[in-house]
Amino acid sequence: METYPIKLTYHVRGYAFGGRLIPEMLQKDDVPEGVVAETWEVSDYRETTGEIKNGPYAGRTLHDLVAEFPDELVGEGWRGPHFPLLEKFIDASNMLPVHLHADDETAREKHGEPHGKTEAWHILWAAEDATILAGVNEGLGRDELREAFLVRDHDAVMPCHPIRAGDTVYVPGGVIHVFGPDTLVFEVQQTSDLGQFVTPYDLYGNPLDNETWEANVDAALDELRADYRPRPNPGLALESGPNRRVLCCAGPYFALERWTLTQPYTEPSHPERCLTLSNVGDPVRIEYAGGTETLGRGESCILPAAIGETRILPEGEASLIVCYVPDLMRDVISPLREAGYSDEEIRGLGEPGV
Repeated sequence: METYPIKLTYHVRGYAFGGRLIPEMLQKDDVPEGVVAETWEVSDYRETTGEIKNGPYAGRTLHDLVAEFPDELVGEGWRGPHFPLLEKFIDASNMLPVHLHADDETAREKHGEPHGKTEAWHILWAAEDATILAGVNEGLGRDELREAFLVRDHDAVMPCHPIRAGDTVYVPGGVIHVFGPDTLVFEVQQTSDLGQFVTPYDLYGNPLDNETWEANVDAALDELRADYRPRPNPGLALESGPNRRVLCCAGPYFALERWTLTQPYTEPSHPERCLTLSNVGDPVRIEYAGGTETLGRGESCILPAAIGETRILPEGEASLIVCYVPDLMRDVISPLREAGYSDEEIRGLGEPGV
């Protein structure tokens, strides 16, 4: 494989909860007019798989490269039907429908899908009074939850938390949740699009008939996980100073870091895993053995596992969201313990395996 920072086309979804935050705040000027709810920046999910925009593989799909170069692109020894991460910008100018996603077991047994959808939201911007609802209150039974969902009294049964820019919320499969309005989010997730909804309208704002709505509520309750209650977390800093690196969340499917760079930063070679970079700050130049690539505001790329050492040069103050599939002990637990963090603090990042 010829290794270089791979840029992809992105997929747009115009769900009813969106607005114009993505072009206005992230300077993505090439999005269509009207409501833009999501841009799928890195995706290998069915018809949304990205097409490569740059370099020798321009015109091919991400799925093509995953199938041909799994070791060099994703990581040594990796095998799977899809690129393991799906990443989006989400504009929640309006409230999303209340929903959950299947976990791995449910996805395989009920939906015939290879895996479920654990996800995390990294908050890029939120209004002063913005909140999330995530999980269900302790001690509630199915009948109590069903009644609350059918009268749309979600606040009565779901914990509510304020959020602010820089927070990250880790949401395992099976955990019911919602965020918005007035919120801009970067989401990383497993490569899946399974969902069960308990609100009486679809993603495009169309009302459902009562029979369909009640069936949806029952299907969601069948898949609901009641033992995990997500909370916003500001993350744990691994490096501070002119360049700041914060580990924001971690679990078996992904880790997410936020890098704030004002000086050159060197990322060492790690053939066991790739990285994705999404830029929400000033432009950066990425130097690698084969040349240089620029990543502008609102752009994303994949650094293949076999790319070797890279050097990131900020043009001003870079702000990068960095995701990868971790070895939890090597990449998360050990470095955080060495930095002086307790196991309780590390557990607050999601499901780090402590």
